[in-house]
Amino acid sequence: MSLARGIRNHNPLNIRRTSKDQWKGLSKAQTDRAFVQFETLEWGWRAAFHLLTRTYYHKYRLYTIRQIISRWAPPNENHTKAYIDNVSRLTGIDPDENIGIPSMQPARWLMLGAAMAIQENGTESLDYFAMLRGWTLAREEG
Repeated sequence: MSLARGIRNHNPLNIRRTSKDQWKGLSKAQTDRAFVQFETLEWGWRAAFHLLTRTYYHKYRLYTIRQIISRWAPPNENHTKAYIDNVSRLTGIDPDENIGIPSMQPARWLMLGAAMAIQENGTESLDYFAMLRGWTLAREEG
């Protein structure tokens, strides 16, 4: 069985490619036409947590699972309600509950990232140590 696309790309939340991609840790070979490819899972997790905590939380002021997933996985690309329900079930956080300030509630943001990665890739081959290292890389910039 082959690895899920997000894991093969070291991009556990399947961040889409754009013309503005300047992520740290980008793979030199970008062979996937739709999704960014990173050198390691740590860099993919770093980008994911950067987007979730800096862009979605601080810039867009999205504070709940429903708000975040509705933007991350819009209905024109995903079954958004099922995505929200699954992430809420996995984390134990109500879809409309404020997740909290990332620096004060890191475990809740780590659970969000893990649940989103499970939704995107399934449970096979998720490396939670890489996730923790990626969180650290994202937080060191703050």
